[in-house]
Amino acid sequence: MTENTLDDALAVVILAAGQGTRMKSALPKVLHRIGGRPLVGHVLDTARDLAPAHVLVVVRHERDQVADAVLGVSPEVVVVDQDEIPGTGRAVEVALDRLPGFTGDVLVLSGDVPLLDYDTLEALVRSHRDGAAAATLMTAIVEDPTGYGRVIRDAEGGVDRIVEQKDATADEAATREINAGVYVFQATALRTQLARVGTDNLQGEKYLTDVIGLLRRDALAVAASIAPDVSLTLGVNDRAQLAEAGRLLNARTVRRWQLEGVTIQDPATTWIDVTATLAADVTVLPNTHILRATVVAAGATIGPDTSLVDCEVGEGATVRRTDATLAVIGAAATVGPFAYLRPGTQLAAGGKIGTFVETKNATIGEGSKVPHLSYIGDTTIGRGVNLGAGAITANYDDIAKHRTEIGDEVHSGSHNVFVAPVRIGDGAKTGAGAVIRKDVPPGALALSVAPQRNVEGWVENHRPGTGAADAAARARSAQEADDVAQEEQG
Repeated sequence: MTENTLDDALAVVILAAGQGTRMKSALPKVLHRIGGRPLVGHVLDTARDLAPAHVLVVVRHERDQVADAVLGVSPEVVVVDQDEIPGTGRAVEVALDRLPGFTGDVLVLSGDVPLLDYDTLEALVRSHRDGAAAATLMTAIVEDPTGYGRVIRDAEGGVDRIVEQKDATADEAATREINAGVYVFQATALRTQLARVGTDNLQGEKYLTDVIGLLRRDALAVAASIAPDVSLTLGVNDRAQLAEAGRLLNARTVRRWQLEGVTIQDPATTWIDVTATLAADVTVLPNTHILRATVVAAGATIGPDTSLVDCEVGEGATVRRTDATLAVIGAAATVGPFAYLRPGTQLAAGGKIGTFVETKNATIGEGSKVPHLSYIGDTTIGRGVNLGAGAITANYDDIAKHRTEIGDEVHSGSHNVFVAPVRIGDGAKTGAGAVIRKDVPPGALALSVAPQRNVEGWVENHRPGTGAADAAARARSAQEADDVAQEEQG
């Protein structure tokens, strides 16, 4: 595309004012998410790739919510409010009012058409400029045109007009070429014709599509470009279309990473947000979700049955059957299976978080292991530590949370409870079943289990007639008989 200049510039207008009633949602349609971003966010990203001179987003329904989301994605965008006059034509008209001296080209996009890519839009703008048309619209040929505006051509095959579904005759409705809702207009011609567009239709709206017919009446050139892939033009009007758009976007994303050197064993069950980053030689196993701003380094293996949200995974790490959010997993570390990493988890290089372990706000040092059946929260663990099975940090006293600090090379016995706040010194050891309520000095052995006391005959006396009592009686009788036999032999 040619370099933007004052008289050869591009302005992008994104329509995001609709209510989207078919979504049946309190959330505005354009804010529903696929691939880690709201629908309108995908449109904004593609628009920015074109390096336009201006990007304007027209809002109305749930104005503040949509505007905040738009500015969160692109702070440089100009948010334009549509007034009480309904229709896409009016939406574009109020946007143009914010560009009074603009004489370049205007690319009009819909905030609910998220799959259009840079190549397709760049080719559309280039075709428009090469053909010196007053307007160029994108069309698509579909099997079922229901719900879309129909492109009506003249006897010579040129674009004559666009008829909305609700205003179409039976013959017009049978047309399979649809308006994809993407246009490039010469700004001056667009302004002139929008001033002439009325609301004489069944919906009482000011249609942008009426501009096409008016341009033709003035003998101005109107061109059409058929989309290279009809799926690119998919608009989202209900939850079924939202799911389909998400599936198509995910397939595109998965394929992109495969071509970048990532092994994805089962693309059909792998979901990767467009905001995630994967290095070459990553392996992704089935039923895995890599979401939001997750970054996975080279050689890591993720999955199966794993969800990573805003996580960092180091080189050569392995994460299996794990649910992790806002966690950092170091190089060559191993996580899972069946681990739950909550926000604030940091596992250093070579560390391990094993089976049925939950962590939160926990820093686990280099080479340290929490192998199984543990809860580690609000904890700092040094390097070379091994926590026995069933380790629990009791971090909450019903009022506040407290930290546990475990030094380097600490080894704990099975089924330990660390009652925070508590500090375990470097090289210390704790016995099995210990409840650690006081600080343990470096190199000390901490024991807190009372001596074992056996109450003979308790089951038979307190649970008579039970299977346990009968078994105990038989065992005692057998032992007594054995003792008698040994005495006789002696």
